[in-house]
Amino acid sequence: MPPVSVPGALSLIDGLELKRQSQTRGVSVPAARRLLLGLPNVVEGRSYGMPSFLLNGRFLARFRDDDTVLVVQLATIGEREVLMELDPRAFFFTEHYRNYPAVLVRLAEVALPLLSDVVTDAWRHVSALPPKRPRKPAKRSRKGGARSR
Repeated sequence: MPPVSVPGALSLIDGLELKRQSQTRGVSVPAARRLLLGLPNVVEGRSYGMPSFLLNGRFLARFRDDDTVLVVQLATIGEREVLMELDPRAFFFTEHYRNYPAVLVRLAEVALPLLSDVVTDAWRHVSALPPKRPRKPAKRSRKGGARSR
């Protein structure tokens, strides 16, 4: 696979490469949870019916695969390509996420400083988006289709 060209990615890759090489791999679920909840305005909630970490009502991240993998929202699919090229042991995606700007992170394979950088960049992206509008409650249907006056 040829290298992916993303504006500004060379400096990103260089900085992340140094962190990846110089750090012990493996982040526990409690450490990942502390990292996420330590960011401003991040709360635990639900997204698509799954326990998730939300920022201003928008999806930021969630655990999956028995909490061995963290799904993180990214700004672009190109960012995911850079991360996967940088460290394919830690970063990957499944077919479900092919057209979605998110990356899956194997917690046992990623260094905490690298995960911190990825999550912080994701936080910056999601925090720049407008707050999600609350959903309106579903309308109740009436039996028989008769209208009341």
